[in-house]
Amino acid sequence: MEKKMRFGIKSKIIIGYLIVIVCLFIAFIVLNSQISSLQKERNFIIDHDIEVHDLTNRIEKHLLDMETGQRGYIITGEASYLEPYNSAATSWEKDYNALYQLLNNNPNQQEKLEKIKGSIQDWIEAAGEPTIALKKENNTKELQQFFEKDPGRQYMDDIRSQFTSFRNVEKKSTETRATELDEKNQKIKIGLYGLLLFVTLISLAIAIVLSNSIVNTIKEVTQTIKRITASKGELKGRIKVRSNDEIKDLGLATNALLENIEERNWLQTNIAHAVTMYQGIASVDKLAEKFLFTVSEMTQASFGAFYVREENDKGNLFVKQAAFADRKGDAGRESFLIGEGLIGQAALEKRTFVINDVPDTYQLITSGLGDVKPKSIFIVPVLFEDEVIAVIELASLHEFTVLEQELISQVIETFGLTINGVIRRMEIARLLKESQAMTEELQAQSEELQTQSEELQMQSEELRMINEQLEERTKDAEEKSFELEAAKEDLEEKAHQLELNSQYKSEFLANMSHELRTPLNSILILSEMLEENAAKTLSEDEEEYARIIHSSGKDLLALINDILDLSKVESGKLDILLAEMNMSELPDQIERNFSHVAEQKNVQLKINKAQDVPDIIYTDEKRFQQIVKNLLSNAFKFTESGSVTVSIQRVADHRLTTAMRTVDTDCWLEIAVADTGIGIPKEKHQLIFEAFQQADGATVRKYGGTGLGLSICSEFAKLLGGWISLSSEVGKGSTFTLYLPSLSNGLIDYEKVNFAYEEVAVSVEEAEPEAEITEIDHPVQPVESSLQDGENVFQDKRVLIVDDDQRNIFALKTALAKQGMTIMTAHNGIECLEMMENSEPFDLILMDIMMPQMDGYEAMQKIRGELKLVDLPIIALTAKAMKNDREKCLEAGASDYISKPLDLNQLFSVMRVWLVN
Repeated sequence: MEKKMRFGIKSKIIIGYLIVIVCLFIAFIVLNSQISSLQKERNFIIDHDIEVHDLTNRIEKHLLDMETGQRGYIITGEASYLEPYNSAATSWEKDYNALYQLLNNNPNQQEKLEKIKGSIQDWIEAAGEPTIALKKENNTKELQQFFEKDPGRQYMDDIRSQFTSFRNVEKKSTETRATELDEKNQKIKIGLYGLLLFVTLISLAIAIVLSNSIVNTIKEVTQTIKRITASKGELKGRIKVRSNDEIKDLGLATNALLENIEERNWLQTNIAHAVTMYQGIASVDKLAEKFLFTVSEMTQASFGAFYVREENDKGNLFVKQAAFADRKGDAGRESFLIGEGLIGQAALEKRTFVINDVPDTYQLITSGLGDVKPKSIFIVPVLFEDEVIAVIELASLHEFTVLEQELISQVIETFGLTINGVIRRMEIARLLKESQAMTEELQAQSEELQTQSEELQMQSEELRMINEQLEERTKDAEEKSFELEAAKEDLEEKAHQLELNSQYKSEFLANMSHELRTPLNSILILSEMLEENAAKTLSEDEEEYARIIHSSGKDLLALINDILDLSKVESGKLDILLAEMNMSELPDQIERNFSHVAEQKNVQLKINKAQDVPDIIYTDEKRFQQIVKNLLSNAFKFTESGSVTVSIQRVADHRLTTAMRTVDTDCWLEIAVADTGIGIPKEKHQLIFEAFQQADGATVRKYGGTGLGLSICSEFAKLLGGWISLSSEVGKGSTFTLYLPSLSNGLIDYEKVNFAYEEVAVSVEEAEPEAEITEIDHPVQPVESSLQDGENVFQDKRVLIVDDDQRNIFALKTALAKQGMTIMTAHNGIECLEMMENSEPFDLILMDIMMPQMDGYEAMQKIRGELKLVDLPIIALTAKAMKNDREKCLEAGASDYISKPLDLNQLFSVMRVWLVN
């Protein structure tokens, strides 16, 4: 088939522009010709008419000079008066001749000029020359008689009248030509508008044709993308484009992207499933069976064997611990030495083997109908601290794809740590049992020695023999003591290994937090911008989609934070900062944070605070607020109607148990959150305080949640020196009560607190509060917040974004550009330093921490040290939100610190503070 000619969008637009330019060029030529003609006529009117009027005025002036000179000479007799007369007498005829030539095209005016000329000559002959001659002859009498009649006046009056008539005719002629010029100008204007309309119609026609050829193709691509979007994660659809231009290139690139995303989604989903499936397994054989089953299901492998390293007299031996599709236990050999067979060779070289040309003698895959030869073998070693601790062999009826190989490779990256942890736990359990047996044996021996000692006291005659036996027993005891000491050291080593495992877990959670927060940052910022819809380009449904994405992103962020908090508590790395807390503000804070929730759910919010509650207590306000907010959130979540009541009171002295009195505290507070919700069965009261647990499956399906909230609240309460109790009845509601000491000395005696909790657990529910309660009336109103922005401090500010993730750069650049800022970007610390040395100064830097080549810590140190920019604001941005990250950033030179995902309002607030300061 003949290849379809490529006609790109650029070519279409250029041709359209060329046609419009040609039309405009033709219009310009026509318009220029008309304007030139109009200019000539205008110049004729200006030059001709002004010259006519000028010559007319000059002739009149010459005539006036002759009359004035004549009268002056006659009156004074001074010859000097004749100079203007003589000069004018010679000049007026020159001007007359010039004026006569100008009027060649107007015979009527020439005729009037001839009459004016005759009148002037008559005046000269009748009044001008005769009177001057009489004056020269000094004939006063005849002069007197002449001026008594004064015929020259009549001539002058006629001449002036003739000039007036001449000028009036010229004026009308000028007006007539001006009118004709105006009419011609109007015609040109109408022609210009018509030409403009014609060019506009041609341009519109070309634009419509070109835009339809482009837009229709784009619509097809857009509709396909919308269908893929509406399929709720189904990425099977592909874009089909009939045109042969850049839109087709876009469609092909989008199809390739969809295929890549589909593969990555499959890869990440299976990796996550594989990582979570072997948690909680305590034995290597169970772990191996579970792993083989899961990986075989993912890769459609039909056969598999799992070998784990064991140490014996011959050295390291890899022993089969599990098999998949095993036929009477004959799935492969039971063990391999290092370098023996492909299993041993993979362990020796620490590399993966993929064999597609399987020999005929290989182990057959058994099914119900017979045996089948596999088509591909995949052998992969599992490493821990650069040592092979296990080898996995899989066989399949199809060749293992690159994606399946990548899946297995990524899964085993952390699987070595899991295998080592299980082996260590099994070893610790074995040593613990041995230690217990040895302790029991020593205890029995000690009792036996005691009996023998008593017998020695009673039987003195057998003293020597018993002393010898006692010495032997003592030696045995010493030997056992040495063995116990060795076992203790071994246990300490195992405890150190467990601590390392905990460290690896924390690092894993930190890295996972970074990897999740980095894309989540872009999702939250871009979805928030889409939700705002500042350009009004999204429909209501699309705005709702953006709100759902933004809300889901926040839920995911909350889940990540909960998991990190729980991990910190479990590892004992959560810092408690005891300081003053203002209890008088607590009711207003609760009302401000939850009144809108109560209004939305049509549930009444009541807040009661006893008068004897101190205004200031000493505790960790951040953790306290987390506990209260979690309890209130749960109360509103599980309450469909009725009310949620918060009661804040001081535990009366007579209600304090003996153990509670031993705690060094100013007072004990009781914060109760009661609701009229669904209630919790008695047998579930302890379960709900465990991680990832809720009352039952129906609760999860109806109300959602992860089951971490109450677990975190319980752990936080213990860290603050208190505890949480629960009283609930199904169908009537629940009351969660937080007991908390005020620790002004800044010390928490956890042993006394635990004893107080155990003592109060029975009696606290029976005691009735006697403190005087003051009900605080908080009408439920929607919380309205208004941000009054003054002068825009962001306008024209130069900001440098340093981040290796293009998604974050795009999201931040889009958000900051809307504030009027000038944005520059760098992808690592090296590019950042180069840009700062070669560009104009920046007003502020947004610095990511985890970057290749040079990270954010080193870049900030060089900016402060080598470049000497100590006053330049640098805000550190990182998704690895672990302990001491903030302190490390500030020590490296950061002015401030924000963890990802970013809240735009928080980011703008921090930037505004540093830009103003």
